[in-house]
Amino acid sequence: MFDIGWSELVLIGVVALIAIGPKELPGVLRMVGQWMGKARKMAAEFQGQFQEAMREAEMADLKKSFDEVKEAATGFNPLSSLQKDVSDALRVDALDKPAETPATAAVEPSATSSEAPATPTTPEAPTPETFVEAEAHAAVNEPLAITREVEQAKVAQDTAPSEPIKDAKAS
Repeated sequence: MFDIGWSELVLIGVVALIAIGPKELPGVLRMVGQWMGKARKMAAEFQGQFQEAMREAEMADLKKSFDEVKEAATGFNPLSSLQKDVSDALRVDALDKPAETPATAAVEPSATSSEAPATPTTPEAPTPETFVEAEAHAAVNEPLAITREVEQAKVAQDTAPSEPIKDAKAS
């Protein structure tokens, strides 16, 4: 604020003593003191109102952000979404109907309630090529399990492989 040192105060006091006079100086000093007190009170009141306005602005900002968070939290309720998921999973009316995939629904016409359920198909009968391939594998003595491998090793040591088996390995 004002930077008034002791030397300036002494100079002001001497000038006031000469200009006002010694008789009226105490009343003037009292009046100046009262004005200074009023000025300080007004400055403190202004500063307090300014700080209160700042607190209110901060409170308004905090209230606004709190309201935003509250609104976001109200929109997101994990228990309701969890409850919906559980109720969807436990729904029984969908268990009676067979599951349809979009690919099968597009290929096959939709089944009506009057049609009988589809029956499973049987696999194709084996062809002669599958029998030849099976005999070739059986002739080679391919191990199907560890126990058979040990048994086949004993059999291979006892007997020498015949000529048709060698041809099967080559093919």
